[in-house]
Amino acid sequence: MPQTEPTWQKSTHSEEASSCVYVATPSPGKILLRESDEPETVLTTGPRQLAALIRTLGIGQRQNHPTD
Repeated sequence: MPQTEPTWQKSTHSEEASSCVYVATPSPGKILLRESDEPETVLTTGPRQLAALIRTLGIGQRQNHPTD
């Protein structure tokens, strides 16, 4: 069975002028991440692992309470 190219979506946490993070979900339970400066490098993870990373980095908290 031939593999199809994942459909990449720009993360809503990426700013317009900065390096962007792209996300793809090729199958249930599988998440692919890549950065716009190095699109050939792809990180594979799962929903629970990605949620834990986002919580650890505090992305939602920074977005709601900017320190700038």
